[in-house]
Formats: sequence, C-alpha cells, structure tokens
Amino acid sequence: MTNKTKVTIIGAGGKMGARLRNNLLKSDDYDLALVENSSEKKAQIEETGQKVYTSEEVVPTSDVVILAVPDIAIGSVSKQIVPAMKEGATVLTLDPAAAYAGQLYTREDITSVVAHPCHPSVFGQYLTEEEHADTFGGIAAEQDVVIAKHTGEEEKYEVTAKIVEVMYGPVGKLHRITVKDMAILEPTLAEVVACMVGDFLNDVINETVKKGVPEEAARAMFYGHIQIALANALEGANPFSDACLIAMDYGREAIIKEDWKRIFDDEVLDEVVGKMLKLEEPIKH
Repeated sequence: MTNKTKVTIIGAGGKMGARLRNNLLKSDDYDLALVENSSEKKAQIEETGQKVYTSEEVVPTSDVVILAVPDIAIGSVSKQIVPAMKEGATVLTLDPAAAYAGQLYTREDITSVVAHPCHPSVFGQYLTEEEHADTFGGIAAEQDVVIAKHTGEEEKYEVTAKIVEVMYGPVGKLHRITVKDMAILEPTLAEVVACMVGDFLNDVINETVKKGVPEEAARAMFYGHIQIALANALEGANPFSDACLIAMDYGREAIIKEDWKRIFDDEVLDEVVGKMLKLEEPIKH
C-alpha cells in the first residue's frame, strides 16, 4: 500500500504527455500510471522501461487523471474517462477550450481543473545554454502557469495545483484565474494574436528577401529590431524615435483593421473556440 497520490496520464505518448510524464517521474510524491492507445507510442514508452496500462486498469483507482489529448478529442475522451473515475477524484485538462465550450464531461462528485503553461518569457533571465534552448518550457527554463478550477472542491484543487507545478516545472508563479479568463488568454491573446503575428513576421522576412535583400542580413536586422520593439513597447526600456513613431503609425494604418478589438468580444471568442473544436452547434453558456 502507498499513501502517494495516484496520477494517471491519458495520452502519455503524445508531445505534451511525454513532457509531463518526464517531469512527474522525477518526483517521489506520485504514483504515476501511463495510458497510451497508439501502439507506436506505447512501444516508445515501454522502451524506456515504463509500463503502459489501459484506462480500465488504472482510471478507477486514480486520484488525478490528466487528459493530455488534443482539444478536439477532450469531449469524447472525457465522456469515456470521467464516468469511470472514483468519487472525489480530479480530472485535469491542459487547455481551456473544451471546458469553456461545455465539452468537458463533468460529474458533481468530480473536481475539474484546467492548467496551461505560459512558456518561458522572452524577457526571462536565462543563464545556461540549456535554459536558453528551452523555448517551450518544462525542461530547464522557468515559466509561469495559468490555472483555473472549473468545478468541484477547493481542497482537490490545491492538491492538483502542486502536481501542475511539478509537471510544468520549473515554474515561477501559478496565476489562478477563471476558465473564461484562460480562454481569452488562449486562444485570443496567445494564438489569434501572438502566434499569428509570429507567423506573419516570417512572411515579412520572406517578402524582404524577395526584394533582393540577402536573407542573412534581413534576419539579423529583423531579429535585433524585434527585441528592441518588444523591450520598448512592452517594458518601456527606451522611447521610440519621432521618425519611428511616424513609420509605426503608417504600418498600423496599412496592416491593422480598425475594428481589431472585436476579437475580444464574447461572440468572437465563442466563434473561434467553436472552430478550433470543430463544433457543429454554437457554444451555449
């Protein structure tokens, strides 16, 4: 017998599942069980010496079940897993979309928590090569995490929050917010804006090179000015020059739509989440 918290990862062979499993295996506080349906990924896990179980074998006795599966699969997977969980257990998901859209299957006697990594900050203090190389987080570079209790007991939330700190570690701060707050942060802030801008910046480099500018020079200029732009605009490191402000205004008028702030409207958030989850019906709250 063991007094350790029993944690089960559903989808332990996936990209996120593998990251979480590697970190949780380093802790002596948890009795970890791995579930993976893909025969290929299952074999990869077993090659590391870890046993892979079926959900029927471990879910009914688990204290916390982590659904490390894609957003679009949370609805169907939770309908299979949550009914099999023991009374008082906790289900943990890694993205807010399904919970926000009402697709996460819940029970009155089950606590549900959502936690998502912020990823290492562009302004982080990285002193080693390993920290600098860990752009995603969960290996060496410190990152913050946003977390929300969707349903259930506060005590169970506290236990799960400690697991979250381990599985996403090293963690700087846990920011407790609501599921809707988290949905505004991702997809709206992080994906609709930040990830889109990152992809757009790559398009901008490609267009610069098409104009005949050597790519090495273009990237050197661009990468340096991205750092300056972020430091000046977000951290207030230095003011932009008057000439730069004029160019920035021209760029905003040429590229940004006047009604861009509508992406923060509830109906747009519902539309984006619905598209992400490939829902046939509008989201109802």
